[in-house]
Amino acid sequence: MSANMKSGLLVGSPCNCSQTALADARIAHQPDVDRHAGVLAYELVQGNLVQWNSFMDKSIPDPPTAVLLHGILGSRKNWGSFAKRLAHEFPMWQFLLVDLRCHGDSASIKKRGPHTVASTALDVLKLIVQLRLTPRVLVGHSFGGKVALSMVEQAAKPLARPVRVWVLDATPGKVRAGGDGEDHPAELIEFLRRMPKKVSSKQEVVNALVKEQFSVDVARWVATNLRPSDPLGQGSSSNFSWTFDLNGISEMYNSYEDTNLWSVVENVPRGVHINFLKAERSLHRWALEDLQRIHTAEELAADEGGGVEMHVLEDAGHWVHADNPDGLFRILSSTFRVETTIRGMQD
Repeated sequence: MSANMKSGLLVGSPCNCSQTALADARIAHQPDVDRHAGVLAYELVQGNLVQWNSFMDKSIPDPPTAVLLHGILGSRKNWGSFAKRLAHEFPMWQFLLVDLRCHGDSASIKKRGPHTVASTALDVLKLIVQLRLTPRVLVGHSFGGKVALSMVEQAAKPLARPVRVWVLDATPGKVRAGGDGEDHPAELIEFLRRMPKKVSSKQEVVNALVKEQFSVDVARWVATNLRPSDPLGQGSSSNFSWTFDLNGISEMYNSYEDTNLWSVVENVPRGVHINFLKAERSLHRWALEDLQRIHTAEELAADEGGGVEMHVLEDAGHWVHADNPDGLFRILSSTFRVETTIRGMQD
């Protein structure tokens, strides 16, 4: 096995773009996670021109909103710095970051199975209804990209028309495993399931993963999902536990591999524009067949009042918002400029 054998195809990712976080974006936290029991934990990152919250008079329209969705084994924190950068550049916008079921703070909100792409998408739809939001942009990384497509498939409202969807380094159909020397996330999930539920330190987890030939970067990122078992820091030798539900996540990943959403792409609803972004160095298996089907869908959608478009992010692997945050920002910015212009013309 090569030293970096298992560093490639993680579907959640860290964002190492903290240097781009800016002070004039506000984070509007939920008043109480328990108040949203049965939905999801979330936060809103708002531009400094946004004067709105979900408890205002219902006659006051919500500002333009984008939903940012993380991948498997990730959390809303993956998007934190990137969302603040967007809010700085587009101060009229707000950005909804969620912890998907079985992840982050949402792991403590018990969910009925099955844990699938479709049920995860329905969670997000329920949350935006509860918050009285009508998102104009959905951005999903890997597993989150399929969740975004499933949201389009399941909902007329509360999604706006037009709505722009960004699927970052994921295809609509079956997920193809990497070849020799590449990572398969199922391996990581299963290894973590075999580890003790409580560990004495984060370094213990890092060492165990590196010993199994996962890269140091992956190991350190996974360890960020550990939190003190004793919030006062007065624990025993086993004083860290996982923030996620690994059994549920395993089921979610299996659904991610098998879920087929080509019907959404090849029959795009009017007013929906779907953008696929392929990372140039991604180990994710983009087959020629996938690229050809997306190209054909581009032509069909143009005739039906929808839209499908393919983009390539240079100098990036699967962790697009960590590997090349500046390039991703430039590509996504066009969406927010277009939507801001459209909204201005409507007003």
